Amino acid sequence: MSTYQWRKSSYSADAGNCVNVAAADGVIALRESDDPAVVLTTTPAALRAFIRGTKAGRLDHVNEPPRHA
Repeated sequence: MSTYQWRKSSYSADAGNCVNVAAADGVIALRESDDPAVVLTTTPAALRAFIRGTKAGRLDHVNEPPRHA
């Protein structure tokens, strides 16, 4: 496993509850700053699709029960 060079958003300032991101060996790693031992990994393509879907509103109603026709 590679040593990650973690980055956080400049918008986070000195906040302690941030998401950190790193890239190495074709993998994107994500972690929460208050629990850095838990690391999630994904591919750049999957993360890009997730971000695009989120921005497009496709996850706005995830917690709603399914509609029946």
